[in-house]
Amino acid sequence: METLLSPSRETNTLPLSKRLKLDTHTAHEHVDKAIMELAPFASLEGYKRFLTVQYQFQRHTEVLYLQPELNDWLEGLAERSRYQAVIRDCQDLALNLDDLTDDALSVPAIESQAAAVGWLYVNEGSNLGAAFLLKYASQLNLSINFGARHLAPSDAGRGLHWRRFTAQLDAIPLSEEQANEALNGARAAFTFVKSLASNVLTNNQK
Repeated sequence: METLLSPSRETNTLPLSKRLKLDTHTAHEHVDKAIMELAPFASLEGYKRFLTVQYQFQRHTEVLYLQPELNDWLEGLAERSRYQAVIRDCQDLALNLDDLTDDALSVPAIESQAAAVGWLYVNEGSNLGAAFLLKYASQLNLSINFGARHLAPSDAGRGLHWRRFTAQLDAIPLSEEQANEALNGARAAFTFVKSLASNVLTNNQK
């Protein structure tokens, strides 16, 4: 018989943002490792590999930022999109966008608004740690005005920008079934980014 203090019950009482963080901790570490295997800041070529992953992920998630229903849940969501910034970064570094689209790559479907919330959590969370990435990128003569625009902080600052997002996230009236869909969406997003990084690395070694 399940007790009132069982781990599942304790977890279910946490805000959604905390549940997402706990549930995806290991997946997040795997993605970090996959990204670092690209040697993104060892050279400009390494950064281009990293930028390819960013472009492919932002391209896949851009539609979420434009959905009216998700913007009702998350005010100002459309303005958070970094897709246009990453396109400009690719153009800065003379990357052909057509060459960055891999038709052979399996792209996961995002099947519900609740699942989309999990994907957005992963995408927005990646910007929280971008301050360190921007610092490393600067050593390659890249900046928020050239080549690393998508790593720029918001006008409000990264911390406040993130806290506002998670506050809105936690206020979404999801059922337990929908919360689980959000968790599954976040897992799928991390798995997708890992597959993108692995694919870019493999193609680079051919």
